[in-house]
Order: sequence, then C-alpha cells, then structure tokens
Amino acid sequence: MNKDQVKGRVEAAKGNVKEAAGKLVGNERLTAEGRAEQAAGKVQSTVGDVKNDVGNAIKKAIDR
Repeated sequence: MNKDQVKGRVEAAKGNVKEAAGKLVGNERLTAEGRAEQAAGKVQSTVGDVKNDVGNAIKKAIDR
C-alpha cells in the first residue's frame, strides 16, 4: 500500500465521520463537508491504486 492509498482512505473515513456528525446534529454544512472529504479521499485512494498497478506492471515487464 502506498502513501496515496493510505491518505485517501483516511480522508474518506474522516469525511464519513463528519457527514454522520452533521446529520446527527442537523448541520447541513458539516454534512456537505463530510461528503466532499469522502469524495476527495476516494480520488486520492484511486490515484494510489493506479500508481500501484502501474508499478506492478512495470515490475512484471522487467522480470520477463
């Protein structure tokens, strides 16, 4: 797992908590911030996944 994958998953988890807290207290702004953080985290995690896949493909090509 690379740093983008970790940071992305942490950001998504923080967003999930924020969204839940916003819903609990009825704060629409906090809910929206949570959703935005979740989306940003998913994007960063996906970037990390792609980097990992490219790195693995390069390693396999070199090992041939």
